[in-house]
Amino acid sequence: MNCLKKISLALLLALTPFFGVMAEALPAPERYTFAKAAPRDVIGEIIDVIGLKPRFEVRAANIENAAAVIYNGKRYILYNEHFLDAINNAVHTDWAGVSILAHEIGHHLNGHTLSRQGSNHADELEADEFSGFVLRKMGAGLEEAQAAIKVLSDERSSATHPGRSYRLAAISKGWDNADAQLVASMNGHREQPITSSQPPRHAREQLRQQPARANTISQGLDSRLVLRKVVFNNAPAEQFFLTTRLQLVHMTERGARIIGKLARTNNRDYPFYFESEYLQGLFVTESGVLVNQRGQRVGHFS
Repeated sequence: MNCLKKISLALLLALTPFFGVMAEALPAPERYTFAKAAPRDVIGEIIDVIGLKPRFEVRAANIENAAAVIYNGKRYILYNEHFLDAINNAVHTDWAGVSILAHEIGHHLNGHTLSRQGSNHADELEADEFSGFVLRKMGAGLEEAQAAIKVLSDERSSATHPGRSYRLAAISKGWDNADAQLVASMNGHREQPITSSQPPRHAREQLRQQPARANTISQGLDSRLVLRKVVFNNAPAEQFFLTTRLQLVHMTERGARIIGKLARTNNRDYPFYFESEYLQGLFVTESGVLVNQRGQRVGHFS
């Protein structure tokens, strides 16, 4: 364990990492000192995945960790910025913070905050399952979806929270359900199943740009959000990037536009593919080579 991780874990312990749903209505707002809203790219992605309107506000506040609460009839997701930063640093992935926010959103969407009973095993497992489902839809691997709980949860169950093994199993269940949906969706759009010995085929490579329908995320792209550069053979001068959210972004004169998202397959030779309205049949090998359904190399990660 390196020095940074030791410091991060110490901070996590000081912040009492038992995020969940509060039993009673939130006390006066001034006690918690609501601050700025959470980054909209994270919350926006979660909302896009579940396809519902965000009937709650997400706020940074001076609480110990994170919680789903109701105050004056209004729903809130509250979180401690230092807590989220610490867990992300400890496990070396910001998916940890995303999973915590997804967990709290799950409490609201599953109606847990309508009860005054506070945290209980059934509700926590349901929120964990929701978190695993959301993170798979967003492109996280199972280990990334479970990273926060592996660090924050106790091995034994408490009066309010299940033990670590139960929570990890709930996240895995949600992740597997989402993964099955994605694989089924992918198979439904293929003329022939992929096998480990046969490359994708019987589909034309397509790289279309539809600016009117593309989702503008900003006029530029923060370098801290870039995971890899993506180079297409038929458009070497164009700038494409894979972000830390596993989104495929195209840099245009109008700004950065999301044109796809990297997702997993159940194929060893082609473990990833791009979900996209603008790219069809585009798969990625373990070494980062992009191939079309004919097995032709059309690009690579750099």
